Amino acid sequence: MIVTKDTVIGDVVNADEGVASILMYAGLHCLHCALASGETIEEACMVHGIDCDELVEEINNYFQSKG
Repeated sequence: MIVTKDTVIGDVVNADEGVASILMYAGLHCLHCALASGETIEEACMVHGIDCDELVEEINNYFQSKG
């Protein structure tokens, strides 16, 4: 999976639940709330004051390491 800023958080977690720990560590603690299922990574990062580019890179590195 290749993740972008426009990728929906719920889709990323559904693809591999191991991503949840990355998101939690970054400060996105509400992975199972109603918004997370339809919210993009960029939207969540804006709300929580997180560097979106850095988070997307980290998630993509995770997926690449599994491949």
